[in-house]
Amino acid sequence: MTTAEPPNGLHHRNRKAPQSDENTSHAWGRNIAQEEDLRQWHNHAQRVKVRVLEQVQDQLSNLLDVALTESVQPFTQIPSVNGKTTKKPPSSSQRMDDGKVFVARPSLLDELFEINHIRTIYHMFIAVLLIFCMSTLAVDYIDQGRLVLEFDLLFYAFGKLGTVTWAWVVMFTYTLLVPYYALVFWGSMYHSSTSKLGLSIGVGLALSAVQTYILGQFPIHVVVHYQLPPASRFIVILEQIRFLMKSYSFIRETAPVVMKNPPKEGESPRFPTFSSYLYFLFCPTLIYRESYPRNSHIRWKYVGVTLGMILGCLFYGYFILVRLCVPLHTQETNLPFSKRTMVLAVFNSILPGIMLLLLCFFAFLHCWLNLFGELLCFADRMFYKDWWNSTSFANYYRTWNVVVHDWLYYYGYRDFLWLSERKFRTAAMLSVFIVSAVVHEYALAMGLGFFYPVMFVLFAIFGVVFNFTMNDKRRSPVFNVIMWAGLFLGQGVQVCLYCQEWYAQIRCPRTGNSFLELVTPRSWSCR
Repeated sequence: MTTAEPPNGLHHRNRKAPQSDENTSHAWGRNIAQEEDLRQWHNHAQRVKVRVLEQVQDQLSNLLDVALTESVQPFTQIPSVNGKTTKKPPSSSQRMDDGKVFVARPSLLDELFEINHIRTIYHMFIAVLLIFCMSTLAVDYIDQGRLVLEFDLLFYAFGKLGTVTWAWVVMFTYTLLVPYYALVFWGSMYHSSTSKLGLSIGVGLALSAVQTYILGQFPIHVVVHYQLPPASRFIVILEQIRFLMKSYSFIRETAPVVMKNPPKEGESPRFPTFSSYLYFLFCPTLIYRESYPRNSHIRWKYVGVTLGMILGCLFYGYFILVRLCVPLHTQETNLPFSKRTMVLAVFNSILPGIMLLLLCFFAFLHCWLNLFGELLCFADRMFYKDWWNSTSFANYYRTWNVVVHDWLYYYGYRDFLWLSERKFRTAAMLSVFIVSAVVHEYALAMGLGFFYPVMFVLFAIFGVVFNFTMNDKRRSPVFNVIMWAGLFLGQGVQVCLYCQEWYAQIRCPRTGNSFLELVTPRSWSCR
C-alpha cells in the first residue's frame, strides 16, 4: 500500500515520529494535497471563465461587424421559396452610390436575448412591473378598501378612437393614391414633353399644394377641432409625419429613375408597381425600394409574444405615470416656486424619465417595428444598433433610431452635400439637427396641446454642442458614463418641465388666443 509523499524537508522527522504522529502527518499531507487540488481547480475555473467571457465578447463583436459589413456589401440576400438565401447583384437603385442597401438580418436585442445574462435584465424589468401592480393594489386597498386596478388615465389618453380612425383612413387613402398616380401622370408625359422643366414644376407645385392641405392642415384641424386626448393626438400626428416621409421617399427614389430611363420606341414608361408602393406604406422602413429581402414564412408565436410585450409596455408606462409622476407633480403644484423645488423636482423625475425612455425604445423601435416586420415578412430588422454602448453623442444619434436616421441621412444630409458640391458638411449636419429638433418639438406640442420648447432646446442646442464635443474620437468607457448621465439628466428635465406645464395648463387655462399667450408657458406665471 502506497501513501502520498510528504512534503520535502519533513521526511526525516516524520520517519522518527510515533505511529499517532505519523497518522496525523499523513492526514495533514492529504489536506494539503486537497487544498492544492482545490486551488488548481479554482485557477482552472477562473481561466475557463475568462476564456468564455472573451469568446462571448468576440461573438458579440463579430455579430456587430457582420451587420455593419453586410450593410455595405454590393449585393443583397434575397430569400428563395424554400427559405435559403441567394446572392443577387443589386439593381441601379440599390448600389451604395444610390442609397441604403437592405439585407436580411435580425434585430440586435433578439440575438442578445439568447444570452442568459442579457435575458435576466429583461426579467428584472418584468419583476418591476409586477411590483408596480402590487403597489397599486395595496394602495387602493388601504385607501379605499378594494382590490381593483383602475385605468382611468389610460382610457382617457386613448379616447375618441373613432375620430382617430376616420382621420387615419383619409390620410392613408390620400397617401396611397395621389402621390402614386401623380408620379404616373408626370412620368407618362415627361419624355414626350417639350418643356420638361415646366411640366415638373407644375406637377410638383400641384402635388405640394395638395400635400400641404391633406397631410399638413387636415391632421392639425382634426386634433384641435375635436380636442383629442394626448395618446390619440400622438397617433394622428405621428402618422401624419410618417405619411409625409414615406410619400417623399417614394417620389425621391422613383422620379430620378424615370428621368434617367426613357422608354424605347413604342413602349410605355416603366413605373413601380402599385403593390410595391402599398407594401412600402406598411413595412417598417422610410426608404422606398421596389423590393426588399423577405422571409419565407411568418412566425406566429413571435407575433403573439411581441404583441404581448407591446401591451405590457403600455401598462408599464401607465404605472410609471400613475405611481411616480402624478403624485410628485400634483403635490408640487401646491408648493411655492423656488430653486430648491425645481432642483428636487428635476432629480425626482430622472427615474421615471429614463424608464419611459427605455420603454419607448423597447415598445416602438423593437416590438412595434418587429411586429410589422414579421407580419410582412420584412427581413431587414436593423431598426437600431447598440446605442447603449456609445461613447459619443454623435454615435448615439446615429444608432438610436436607424429608421429615421437613414431618412435624414439620405434625403437631408447627403442631398445637402450634393447640392453644395460637398463644401458645407457642418452646415449639412446642423440643418439635419434643426429639422429633427423642429419635427420632434412639433409632435410634442401637438400631442400635449401646448408649446413649451424644452425638447427643441435640448436637441438643437445641447445636442449640437455634445455632438461636436463628444464625437467619435472619444473611445474611453468614461464617455459612455457621461453619455448615460446626460440622458438621465435630460430625461429628468423633460419629464419635470412638461408635467409642470401640463398641470399649469389645467389650473390656469388661457383667457385668450393671442400669439404671445399661445407660445408663453403657463407654468411661468401660474401660481
